[in-house]
Amino acid sequence: MRKIRRSLWLAVLPAILLTGAALAADRDLLFQTSTLQALMNGVYDGDCSFGELKRHGNFGLGTFDGLDGEMVAVDGQFYQVKTDGKAYPVSPAQKTPFCEVTFFKAEKVLDLSEPLDLAQLEKRLLSQMPSGNFPYAFKITGKFSYVKTRSVPPQTKPYPPLLEVAKHQAVFEFKDVDGVIVGFYHPNYLAGINVAGYHCHFLTADRRAGGHLLGCRIKQVRVELEQLEDFSLRLPESAAFSRTDLSGDKKQEIEKVEK
Repeated sequence: MRKIRRSLWLAVLPAILLTGAALAADRDLLFQTSTLQALMNGVYDGDCSFGELKRHGNFGLGTFDGLDGEMVAVDGQFYQVKTDGKAYPVSPAQKTPFCEVTFFKAEKVLDLSEPLDLAQLEKRLLSQMPSGNFPYAFKITGKFSYVKTRSVPPQTKPYPPLLEVAKHQAVFEFKDVDGVIVGFYHPNYLAGINVAGYHCHFLTADRRAGGHLLGCRIKQVRVELEQLEDFSLRLPESAAFSRTDLSGDKKQEIEKVEK
């Protein structure tokens, strides 16, 4: 009898997983693994595989096991931007200590041809959000006169805090480049769980380079925006996360790392 039940369970399991993935794709859900506060404190061990992460979204950003570079996901394709500035395809077996993804579905589209810098672009985006109380995902595709990105080198134990790692980041500059900004906006009440405000990564149109976005000036782009009404947080099961003190205020350190 047990063998029969096990066989039945194995038979229906793929259908259950497919149904779950379909339901997730239909929801305006932001899925995140771990917290930025934990990452700031050096919790860099990968706890979630990209094979699993892809069941929760086809669009997003994050990092890799040991803080090995910047992750950019767009149109279901995941890339790893290392400190050589190049973007590499991500395998399902690779793991992440921190990522956020969603199944992106644009609800609002805006075409821009003004020479806006990053701060001006962020203000324009904010004006398009019906409410500042929700997270948002946005995709900005087109031509940029200038883009500045960064990536961070892989770390070995004992892991230093992220603020120290950022001092050794590799910085890249692009001029007259086609590409896409993958980004999220988080309300202030999510500070510590994630960045309060904007968090963006960039990928060139040929999918060969990119990184964490530090600055840009647009030339002609299409902005696609989606309001996210559900939030799912997956916490690591590691001993490092369990023993890390997450009670401090890291706002100023986060701002330094992000900018």
